[in-house]
Amino acid sequence: MCSGRVDLEFILRAFSKGMDGVFIGGCNLNECNYITHGNYDALNMTLLCKRIMEHFGLNPERLRIEFMSAGDGIKLAEVINKFTGKIKDLGPLGKGEDIDEDELRSKLEMVSKLIPYIKIVKGEKLATRLKSREEHDAFFTREEIDELFRDVVSYYIDPKKCQACMICLKRCPSKAISGRKRQIHVINQDKCIKCGTCLEACPPHFGAVRKISGAPVPPPIPEEERTITRTRKKK
Repeated sequence: MCSGRVDLEFILRAFSKGMDGVFIGGCNLNECNYITHGNYDALNMTLLCKRIMEHFGLNPERLRIEFMSAGDGIKLAEVINKFTGKIKDLGPLGKGEDIDEDELRSKLEMVSKLIPYIKIVKGEKLATRLKSREEHDAFFTREEIDELFRDVVSYYIDPKKCQACMICLKRCPSKAISGRKRQIHVINQDKCIKCGTCLEACPPHFGAVRKISGAPVPPPIPEEERTITRTRKKK
């Protein structure tokens, strides 16, 4: 499997399943057999994940990526032995960092839900090809990741402006919007991937969808208050 298939979701899932460390092996950079150079994608995804781990108190050394050829058997053995030794020194995931098990599970679940949003926000950087190892450590900064999670955006449909046109509901890729004709639409924040499609789809003359950054989303209105009653104009 090409290392370009390595996704942030795969790494976080491994840790969620109790893995104490994750190792990623890929072909040497600039030696891609498929011309896709997916190993650069894997590298950037790993660097991003390391910073995210650091942000939540996990030791980033629990995640490692190495590039080598099929003939580097001795190197692979040395790298794996060194990595497993490091993981043993760090101890079980979370316990080695003095993080409560429930707290760790909650953090991993929260980050996993934000993966689509993270990819959208950091998409341009994730597509960059780093030319030297010196660029790796500075590629994603602590301040950048702190800001990423501090200013997470959310989308909210203003019940006073929603006209139940169903355009946002039909366009939503994650089916996070509920509603029907003559019923105010509501966004399920647990399902929302924060792509902004609803904001783009909402007709400008309605302007019902709001983008909220770094602040709580107002609670949805009760089901019994979502019906829109329209009166016909007298001729």
